[in-house]
Amino acid sequence: MEVLCVSGWSGSGKTTLIAGLIPCLTAQGLSVSSVKHAHHNVTLDKPGKDSFVHAQAGAREVILTTEAGFALFSRTPAPLEALLARLNPVDLVLIEGFKAEPLPRLAVYRPALGKPAPWPDAHLLAVASDAALPDSPVPVLPLDKPALIADFLIGALGLNRTSQR
Repeated sequence: MEVLCVSGWSGSGKTTLIAGLIPCLTAQGLSVSSVKHAHHNVTLDKPGKDSFVHAQAGAREVILTTEAGFALFSRTPAPLEALLARLNPVDLVLIEGFKAEPLPRLAVYRPALGKPAPWPDAHLLAVASDAALPDSPVPVLPLDKPALIADFLIGALGLNRTSQR
């Protein structure tokens, strides 16, 4: 299972890019999952619902399951490695955030935000941007072209286009 961190400053377009990459990658025959890191508190369950009541009563983890799928709610923070171990095998896991992890990385960078550039970074494969970045030490890909970025990532990560796990 290959992993790729998609990192960037808040408001740079990470989520939009990932949402564009997933259908491009799956159209190439790849299976894809994702992990999203949030820096703020998020209510993982709806107060008053049975699953929430189970957690409030002291359950460490609660699984809510329906015919459409399931969700696991846990009160225990987990390192990225443990989260990845919980996933079913796929060709690629796109990880939004976790920029401190020593994993292959695609940075999303918009100079107009006025934030520092995403380099130096030994794990940086490429930068997706809405501007030319002549000082970039890695390829700069057009942020608004997820299919082109997907093709680059398939090659850079050595993914097999017809795996379909």
